[in-house]
Amino acid sequence: MLTLYSYWRSSAAFRVRIALNLKGLAYKQVPVHLVRDGGQQHTPEYRKLNPQGLVPFLVDTGNGGGELRIGQSLAIIEYLDEVFPVPALLPSEPPLRAQVRALALHIACDIHPLNNTRVTKYLSEELHLSDEAKSAWYRHWVETGLAAVEQGLARLPSRLSLGQRPGYLEACLIPQVYNARRFNCDLQPYPRILDVVDRCESLDAFRNAAPEQQPDAE
Repeated sequence: MLTLYSYWRSSAAFRVRIALNLKGLAYKQVPVHLVRDGGQQHTPEYRKLNPQGLVPFLVDTGNGGGELRIGQSLAIIEYLDEVFPVPALLPSEPPLRAQVRALALHIACDIHPLNNTRVTKYLSEELHLSDEAKSAWYRHWVETGLAAVEQGLARLPSRLSLGQRPGYLEACLIPQVYNARRFNCDLQPYPRILDVVDRCESLDAFRNAAPEQQPDAE
């Protein structure tokens, strides 16, 4: 049984929900509200389960003999791809696999950390930045990062990372674009990204993983 501890607006959790859906895996979702009650991720009960105090967090009972607990979205996605290899989320050819992984890591490790909830909360509460200044910070780093992704997509041999279907890369890209839209980033300079988004957002795996479709959506 797969249990995903998630927050409806978490980009990282959004990635994992997409991956689970692309693989057609059934899972139980347990909401962890990152804002309510001072942040439910800080409770002793959740910290005992996940010392990092972050979402997503996957608990797998029954697929590896006993209970397995995994934090960090990309580690979770790669675990799912190894334990449930069909359909694959990464290309089989090492060169293309490396290219796809590099773009996904750029999104997850270079763009996203600079604009997640913890960072923007610190900008407001500790550095006392105005909402306008905070949004300018957000847009600068997202637009800079997406420009690099746009160039990287031009080097892929097809419009989607797995030819005619999405996988690991798109599971990272679509949540980042979702957030960019929330903060009114200008996405027009990135036609390749917008093409990928258009192709993915019509698919059930992405629609059903979207934040507003989650049981804890507000």
